[in-house]
Amino acid sequence: MQGMVLASVALAGASFLAPTAVGEPGGVFTGIEGGSHAAQWNSALDGPQPYNGISPDLAVPITMSDGKVLKADVIHPARDGRLADGRRPVVLQMQGYGKLPILIGQALLASADGLGIKQPLAEWISSLNLPGVGVDGLFDVTRQLDAGVLEAAAQDWALAEAGYTLVQVDMRGTGTSEGAWQVFGDREKQDAAEVIDWITRQSWSDGNVGTMGVSFTAISALEATDRMPPGLKAVFAYEGSADVFGDIVGPGGGVGAGFLIPWLLGVNASKMIPDITALVVGKFDPAQQLQWLKDRIANPLTMVDTVINAYTALTPDQLTPQTRGVVDPNSPFRQGLKAKVGNIRVPTFMVGAWFDIFGTTPTDTFNAIPLPNQQKKLIMGDGYHTGTGLAGFGHPGMPPRLNVLQRAWFDHWLRGIDNGIEEYAPLVVKQQGGGWTDLTEFPRTEATYRRVYLNDLPSGTAAGSVYDGGLAQTPRQATVRDLTVAPGLLSLCGRDVARITAGVTAFLDVCGNDSRVWERDGLSFTSSPVAAATTISGPINVHLNVVHDATDGYWVATVNDVAPDGTSRQIAGGQLASSLRQIDEAASKTSATGDYTEPHYYLSLDRRQPTVPGEPVTLDIAATPTDAVLQPGHRLRIDVYASNFPKGVPPTLILADSGLRPEHVRLDPDAPSWVNIALTGDIPE
Repeated sequence: MQGMVLASVALAGASFLAPTAVGEPGGVFTGIEGGSHAAQWNSALDGPQPYNGISPDLAVPITMSDGKVLKADVIHPARDGRLADGRRPVVLQMQGYGKLPILIGQALLASADGLGIKQPLAEWISSLNLPGVGVDGLFDVTRQLDAGVLEAAAQDWALAEAGYTLVQVDMRGTGTSEGAWQVFGDREKQDAAEVIDWITRQSWSDGNVGTMGVSFTAISALEATDRMPPGLKAVFAYEGSADVFGDIVGPGGGVGAGFLIPWLLGVNASKMIPDITALVVGKFDPAQQLQWLKDRIANPLTMVDTVINAYTALTPDQLTPQTRGVVDPNSPFRQGLKAKVGNIRVPTFMVGAWFDIFGTTPTDTFNAIPLPNQQKKLIMGDGYHTGTGLAGFGHPGMPPRLNVLQRAWFDHWLRGIDNGIEEYAPLVVKQQGGGWTDLTEFPRTEATYRRVYLNDLPSGTAAGSVYDGGLAQTPRQATVRDLTVAPGLLSLCGRDVARITAGVTAFLDVCGNDSRVWERDGLSFTSSPVAAATTISGPINVHLNVVHDATDGYWVATVNDVAPDGTSRQIAGGQLASSLRQIDEAASKTSATGDYTEPHYYLSLDRRQPTVPGEPVTLDIAATPTDAVLQPGHRLRIDVYASNFPKGVPPTLILADSGLRPEHVRLDPDAPSWVNIALTGDIPE
């Protein structure tokens, strides 16, 4: 493997000490390009490196305090084929998909780099575009390949050339490690702390550890902060989540089945691959491998039985204790799905996207991390889980490449290099409908929350919808009127499904950038066009007065930007099972008017409130936070649906109580429906 990495120059083998984190919440920050510091960050990655190869130590056993063995691959810097002397900082990735595929991916990246074709190939693929053929969403993904996203995700061996030791560890119950997969349970967090402690005690470690990852492993990188291990000094989390339940497992009572089911099956399949690496490098331990096999036989399909039970149980008494744990906010399982953000006391860099599968909570996580802005950063792109929409990073006028930012982050917080990365903009966001911009806080202070009311006055812009209604800042509903909407399957071509499929369905423009197909199943309420650019910033609440024909229901509300040509692009959305509408006031947020901006629900089986057929009930539907701009001539639209399969699929007992019957939005001047949204300007009447 050493021959796969480019030759470079030698390093003075001194240890580096991580500085003590200091700073104030305010401060002067660079723009999105990184200011005068960017040249140093790029040079650090693209210039001559202190090492010219790697020295791998594969299939290393690490014994946990309960006796279970986790397996690790350790990649050391090497010079001229020999392991470098000295102690170095360490970058750790707790792996859930098996470290063997990552090892192969790292080798391929290094081989392409060594042959001198990686960068030219990435630039060529990124330049591909076939406008007008209806698959711009596909090229939105390929255009990111020269933005450093693969390198930042895969723990690129270039970090070893830079003087870091890289450690990949299969998490408990996954890959080649023993035990039962916990799905973000308490023992996994303890394992991460013990692995970090083990690293700090090795002869090649200087005691400074950073965690990194993408998606699954980014969640683990954030959760490694739970026990606040002394050796952990920095985190770089790409497409991660600090609240897996709120992002995907059950927001509003709708299970993210379109992603969760294939994800569970994929992880369970990958954990059945034996330790091929240990066999190849002569470290195969029959006794340990037998224990691994016993653990797999005892726990072959983690959580799959829970999913099956959730979709076969018709009454609460048919739920297993494990399934009840999913719908109990106080259960250990449910608690494990949410990181203790208050325990994040080390510099943390996060990267997400407004329509990432984990795109609901990153801004809340950023705000809740108890660190000054010098020590926490968040990038939010306008994309999906397939890269988060970072096309153009590294080009003039754009943020630096993602691997450049990652390297600068670790250089500063693990090695004490004064490179100014702490002065990078705290929040770098792609405004939906606009360009990239930087913020020091979210939501923007210049955006003010206000009610915008739904009414039955035709806007003349949504002829394809079930109903074409209006939206205005003053109540304009004159009489009581019920508008009916029924469950449908046109959501399969909607942006919510593009979100849950990690962006795959968004490859087709008609499904990723235009809601007019899905709107044939929904009620549309559209405003007059804005005269000037109007920014939307923050979480959004859709307050609906509704009537059911059954004892339960399921509602979906989206916020859309409607262009003059009629294109309706979703910029936010939310969902709520009617019986789970009870709000946790202590966890919720309101605007100055007292209206909810971000309602949080208990989402507890014990707190279900059945609806009474024919009687109106009020729902507050939390829509995802966003930062967007309505350009002059564009309109604001609220769409209301009765389903969004497979983005949100409530458990069968809720669906059974709803009977999948049509539902009704009651437009009542005495009990109006409205959206509470933060805008920088008025919506014209």
